[in-house]
Amino acid sequence: MDVLKVSLIAALLIPAAGSAQAPPGSSPTFPHLVLVDMREVLGAPLSWKARQWSLFGLAMAGVGASALLDDQIRDHEQRDHSQAADQLADDFEPLGSYGAFGVLGSMYLAGLIRDDSRARSVAEDGLIASVLAGGVITPALKTVIGRRRPRDTDKTFDFKPFSGNASFPSGHATEAFSVAAVVASEYDSGWVKGIAYGSAALVGFARIHHQAHFLSDVVGGALIGNAVGREVVRVDRREHGRIAVVPFAGPQGRPGLALDFSF
Repeated sequence: MDVLKVSLIAALLIPAAGSAQAPPGSSPTFPHLVLVDMREVLGAPLSWKARQWSLFGLAMAGVGASALLDDQIRDHEQRDHSQAADQLADDFEPLGSYGAFGVLGSMYLAGLIRDDSRARSVAEDGLIASVLAGGVITPALKTVIGRRRPRDTDKTFDFKPFSGNASFPSGHATEAFSVAAVVASEYDSGWVKGIAYGSAALVGFARIHHQAHFLSDVVGGALIGNAVGREVVRVDRREHGRIAVVPFAGPQGRPGLALDFSF
């Protein structure tokens, strides 16, 4: 399967399947969104309330529960290989790296061609989420935690912080789920959400199948990507809502347009 070809086809189909386009108006610039998202996402734990800390605790419990299956699933993937499973893993693994940017780039291009502001917004939000989750948060955790990859050790809990080992969390899963979360948050269609998250899950399968990650690595990356993707969409919707173009009557009753800022 040609990943870039599928990315372009998906990008052309998704805008047509989603909900109505965002209303026209003046939008915040991309650099502005990047700065706001960095502040909001990276600084979020400082303002978490009891509910957010409870959700964080549940997420950590989920990672811990999945870690109990790490050894069993690693051994299964070492023993059992088939042409179909190998091909599936090879086809979907790129969607956790360069293929994800192919999807976002194709969506942005489709948005320009269709004059679809929602598709362009998805591409921008997806890029920001990818950079924050896959380029900042996950690499920092990898460095600090230093877990060895399953293909490099017989143990399942082999950690050496700041050693260069980079198994936990999975960067591919982080990337795939950050993009999936943005797409799923912006489009109401059930099949769009299913394709987005289903493709991301297959990226996780590919990394386990190729002995690059344990199950808990993938679960951790998926949780990070999903959380960051959804938060970026929430913040950027708020920022878009703060700027609107409104009609007004100018001198001598002449019609005009003005920018309305909400704070």
